[in-house]
Amino acid sequence: MSDDKKAILAVLAHPDDESFGMGGTLALYAHQGTSVHLVCATRGEAGVVDPEYLQGYTSIAARREAELRCAAEKLGLTSVHFLDYRDSGMPGSQDNYHQQALIAAPVEEVAGKIAGYIRRLQPQVLLTFDPIGGYKHPDHIMVNKATVRAFELAGQASFESALPPYQPAKLYFQVFSWGFLRHVLRLLVFFHVDLSRFGRNRDIDVTKLIEESNFPVHARISCRSMASQKYEASLCHASQFWGVTFQRGPIRWLQYLMGTTEHYMRAFPPADPDLKERDLFEGLGQRL
Repeated sequence: MSDDKKAILAVLAHPDDESFGMGGTLALYAHQGTSVHLVCATRGEAGVVDPEYLQGYTSIAARREAELRCAAEKLGLTSVHFLDYRDSGMPGSQDNYHQQALIAAPVEEVAGKIAGYIRRLQPQVLLTFDPIGGYKHPDHIMVNKATVRAFELAGQASFESALPPYQPAKLYFQVFSWGFLRHVLRLLVFFHVDLSRFGRNRDIDVTKLIEESNFPVHARISCRSMASQKYEASLCHASQFWGVTFQRGPIRWLQYLMGTTEHYMRAFPPADPDLKERDLFEGLGQRL
């Protein structure tokens, strides 16, 4: 990669994480000419998919990979890569115990694979989940741990690889702002949503998440101009939502709120509590 080319690498767990989470950020930087790459740890095999969405596909994994590639095109991603682990499912599910499940793999093994992509793609900015995985999905938490370790490994000469050492200049975790969470609570209560049993599988307790999501916000990325691209990418993941409920109900409003500004904690370099960045490449002009 040339020294004057900006690049971002997002390391996520499942197809749809790139759209429902940081899709606005990815689309924004891609639109600006940045090379935006995605490493996805699994193909979302543990998800519940209605039979109508499996017509023409050999498996849930094949359907969800196709949805991810559709979304990547909508967002303008430069490349998509898979680590080829299996979706571990939510805590307590039988999928946790599958021998190929992501959470069954050693962190060092997963980190080594991610470090290889870091050296190959040479991003200045590395993005992933926060330490509780956004909503405490085991795969999200594993990806956070493995990506943090990969960030270290990629820059170490002792890490065996055919490629030379390389460490990104910045590492960010996507987080929720308290202001956003308050809006979410009001919206869900207005629509009479059970906050203790949220999501397609009713396995997310929003109230507990809010108690544990008190991460600092160091970067606020305005994505309002990319709201349409993020929404279109989300629609690619048709097998994951409730049809018209997604397009016109509370989920659609959540998508709108999440599509205007996306929030990040800067994990590296360590940040002052009052840091307020508007660009993930802020301060890197001398390296580009």
